[in-house]
Amino acid sequence: MMAQPSGAPVFPPFSVISPQFVTQEPLEIIVDSYPGRNLVISNINHKIMLKVQPCDTFTHYQSVLLDVNDKPIAMLQKQLSSTHSRWNVFKGESKSDSDMIFTAKNENMIQLKTNISMMLANKMRSNDVCDLRIKGSWSKGNFTIYRGNSSSEMARIHKPQSKKKYEAADKFTVTIQPNMDYACVVALLAIVDANEHPDDNTAMYTAAAKGSLSSARNIGDFLQV
Repeated sequence: MMAQPSGAPVFPPFSVISPQFVTQEPLEIIVDSYPGRNLVISNINHKIMLKVQPCDTFTHYQSVLLDVNDKPIAMLQKQLSSTHSRWNVFKGESKSDSDMIFTAKNENMIQLKTNISMMLANKMRSNDVCDLRIKGSWSKGNFTIYRGNSSSEMARIHKPQSKKKYEAADKFTVTIQPNMDYACVVALLAIVDANEHPDDNTAMYTAAAKGSLSSARNIGDFLQV
């Protein structure tokens, strides 16, 4: 946890994946992104909090969000037929429409900058504005998650430009506002990461089609470390 800046806005609790991931204090986390869409999320004391690992199938690009004990929290599934790179997120390991939590998609078919809108599943058939929006630049390594179409920041994501030897392929630091669901923030970052690395998606899909993708939960089973 980190000290709350003086005068920082405080929002009502915004639970998306689960209330257990909503804290009353500002939170800073570190996200290490490895090849093949593997993410490891830790706090500032380098204690692992969450993981994201691919689990592609013959017909879908998928990733699973895991807690520190490797228990599935949410399933992220890309809708391959979508022209807007739509991802649907479900509870646990489910892929049932009744268990959908939210959907996220690119605002435009061709994007020079990140501009992704997210809508809760129970609002998908309404004309309401999106619940969250991610805007930023991958090349500059800066993204911000806003509440709907407002200028209210829910989380800010920064990618250091320099990287030390033996570090992850990409490292992000994320500052999350009080009362924001940090598991939701991680899921959205995983979607951005997957959209920005289409070659990783193709490689993992090919591996799944050949039956060579391990179903193990340990990050070490996917990485040669």
